Amino acid sequence: MPREITAFSNPLVKRVRNLREKRHRREEGLFIAEGLRILTDAEEAGRLPRWIFYTGEMRNHPLVRRLSAACEADGGEAIETNVDILHKLSGKDNPQTVLGVYAEFDTALERIDRSASGIWMVAQSLRDPGNLGTILRTGDAVGAGGLILVDDCVDPFSVEAVRASMGALFTQTIAKASWAEFIGWLRSGPGQLVALSLRTDIDYRAATYEAPTFLLVGNEARGLPAEYEDACDLRVKLPMRGKADSLNAAIATAVMAYQVLGQRL
Repeated sequence: MPREITAFSNPLVKRVRNLREKRHRREEGLFIAEGLRILTDAEEAGRLPRWIFYTGEMRNHPLVRRLSAACEADGGEAIETNVDILHKLSGKDNPQTVLGVYAEFDTALERIDRSASGIWMVAQSLRDPGNLGTILRTGDAVGAGGLILVDDCVDPFSVEAVRASMGALFTQTIAKASWAEFIGWLRSGPGQLVALSLRTDIDYRAATYEAPTFLLVGNEARGLPAEYEDACDLRVKLPMRGKADSLNAAIATAVMAYQVLGQRL
């Protein structure tokens, strides 16, 4: 049976509220995901929440009942609450009526099975959680294996990044590594590293992509360091017909991913 929480002073409310801050997420190894669709996607990917919070109006929703039962069977807890509490937990003025608290995933590079997919995303020093979430969604859409975050990237478990991923956080493998760790791992097996770059004359449509293809995109403001680009097997660029000299990092990655997918098909 669900527990009911309606007091802002409840210790669990304070604990979950603190997960909006990176320091507390690291200490707890937990993060927040919002919305029935995202929680359902997580369940289908084999991820169940430690706690599921929902408003009274959702108590008889069949998906909420199923998620709550699965959560409790897995040792978690279902909690009925109100919109004001969910607002405090999520920080949104119009919060979702269902919220879950999940254990962070193991993000060790060694978890990656490069043979699992012919396309992988790699982001270096990505700073915007919206871009990270969009890249995860693109990866899910093209059947990529996952996303490798190189150097100091935005936290994939932040509320903003999880929200932007629209559930793809749970369907895509995520790894973190320094550049030295990543390039050492990559060169220990098959894999073509392709950089999105302005320092090339090769049009992205003219290149040949070999599986598994690792698509490397750099920081939104600075792009990739020159030495990182030089270490790649291939550098390609997107033609820019207007005055802008580059596309948004997530959009450029999506264009590249569909080009690779189209060439394979």
